[in-house]
This record gives sequence, structure tokens and C-alpha cells, in this order.
Amino acid sequence: MAAVTLTNVVKRFGLFEVVHGANIDIADGEFVVFVGPSGCGKSTLLRMVAGLEDISGGKIAIGGKVVNDVEPADRGIAMVFQSYALYPHMTVEQNLSFGLRMNGNPKADTERRVKRAAEILRIDELMQRRPKQLSGGQRQRVAIGRAIVREPQVFLFDEPLSNLDAELRVQMRVEIARLHKELGVTMIYVTHDQTEAMTLADRIVVLKAGNVEQIGAPLDLYDDPANRFVAGFIGSPKMNFLKANVVEAGNGSVTVELVNHAGARLRKPLCGALPAVGAEVVLGVRPEHFFEAGEGECDIPVKADVAEHLGSVSYVYADAGSEELIIEREAARQRASSEHFTVSIKAERSLLFDKTGARIR
Repeated sequence: MAAVTLTNVVKRFGLFEVVHGANIDIADGEFVVFVGPSGCGKSTLLRMVAGLEDISGGKIAIGGKVVNDVEPADRGIAMVFQSYALYPHMTVEQNLSFGLRMNGNPKADTERRVKRAAEILRIDELMQRRPKQLSGGQRQRVAIGRAIVREPQVFLFDEPLSNLDAELRVQMRVEIARLHKELGVTMIYVTHDQTEAMTLADRIVVLKAGNVEQIGAPLDLYDDPANRFVAGFIGSPKMNFLKANVVEAGNGSVTVELVNHAGARLRKPLCGALPAVGAEVVLGVRPEHFFEAGEGECDIPVKADVAEHLGSVSYVYADAGSEELIIEREAARQRASSEHFTVSIKAERSLLFDKTGARIR
């Protein structure tokens, strides 16, 4: 096992810089997920840790040793890719042992490692099958097993579940979480799926356009996002954003009025510098933080458009002036299409952002 440290890591392709001075500390045995939209640089960062991409600036250390110029095979890492990359003509057992055999690993030790990986992943009965005889989930287990037999210091996962259907993704998330618990090895996992990030990670690194926006535990990012991007990216369904203007400021609080709902005002205490009267701001409210009319400090009328019924809860997509809101309701309170109703917002359950997207605290 080993800690991984990225210090001012930069990546350029020609004159185009795709990673801008990333600083990330990953503790020994920690499960860290890099998450962000397509093109944000998360896979590039992972490939630089693996040694599959050269770094243009900064340094990467694994287990306290700088590995900028160390070959991938000598970094003590094992990588699981989006594609299973199994040899179709080999059995599962042969796929698992191939790399060790090619490196001249002793036969007895190779057999021990393969047996242990099969037991951990519960694929003992598949050892004599070939990849075409396996399901997608079974193939991914074999791909992970091929990483396990290397007994690496660090596991790297590059969107390993993206080729699986929804049910298999859930099953494999559980398998990977169980694997981390059993092995206790440092793991770095890349995904664009924030649900995977929330359910798997000890900590999440949120990336946008090559910049690290925030690093933190899943619920810390959910409850205390640093900016509007993180607030909107972490959470499913996403946070609602309502345009507002500051109409009063002083004594440690501001009062905002919602742009599309004249007279709808909310007074919010703040700890830092107060925005000026007249400033344009954005009020963020998560779907589950809307209340019944009169229960909060600010009521707004909405019109139900579409409802997603998920058993214990429903998500109502509602028109609110020129804004669409997603509102979580208990199943017993399902709203019919085109129904008019009123929701209430509490200051303590809302967040405030300036027009640049920065959090106002």
C-alpha cells in the first residue's frame, strides 16, 4: 500500500493546457474518486499517475517516491480499464496468470495469487471458461482479478463500469466497495457518474476544465459545496438554482428577492463579507429542501409539469416563472400534471452564490 501525492501537476498537449496545476494528496489505503464532466481532465490525471501520459510540470509521488520518470511497470500500480481487454483465446485462469508468467514469477506464487483473486471475486467456477462465455459483469470481475494478482500498491480504475447495464453497475459498485474493504489498498477511481462517486469514495476530487474545484468527503461536498459548479454536479437530481437580487444587507445577513417571483423574499444570515444591495445572486435549493406552503420563510407558486414516481418518493418537475424546479415529494403527496401548488424555502436549507458562481457564506 502507498500514499499518492500530486504536486502542481500540469499537462499540456502542444500549447493547449488540459490540467492546470493539480494538487491532490491521497492517503495510504484511501479510496478517492476523480469525478467531473467529459473533458475535465480526470482520465488524463489518472493516466499520468499510471505513467501512460508524461507530465508537463509538477511531480507525482507514490509511496513517497517521485515517479515522474519511472516506467509504468515499476510504479507498483495496477489499472482496470473501461474495456475488459481480456485475451479471447485464453481461459479465465490463463488471463489471470498471463502477466505473472510473462514476468517469470514462480509457478507456486502465481497459483497462490490467482487462487486468492478468484476467491475474493467469487469467480472460482469460471476459471476454465473463455471470455465469450462470460457476462459483462463476470468479464469485469476477471479484469479486476488480473489487477489483484499483481498485488499492487495502488489500484487505478478508469470508468470500469460504463459498459455495463444499470443493474450490473449497482452490483459491481458493491463488489468494488467490498474489494477495497477487504484489501485495504489505495484506490483511485475515475468516473463521470456522480452517483458512483458518492457511493464509493472516501473522498471525491471534483474537476472542471482541468481545475480541481473541490476535494472532500461525499456528504461534505453535498452539504457544503465550494461553488455553484460543485453544488450542481454533486447530487441527483441536481440542485435547483433561482435568480435573485439583494434588497437588504447588514447586521450579518442579506435579504434577497427572487427575480421571477415579485415579493418573494428570503433573509439569510452570512458569516463573511456581505454582497452589496442590488447585487445579482443565485439561490440554490436541493429538491428535498422544498417544504409545504407556510413552513419556510419564502413561498413560491409552481405548476406541476411531469412527475417521476420512484416508490417512496416522487420528483415533480414544475414550472416556476421562467425557471424549472425539481421538487421531491413523498409518494403520498404526488402531484398531478398541471396542478398548481405552493412550495416554501427555508434560509437554513438554501445556499447563496454570486453571479460568478462563487459561494457566499
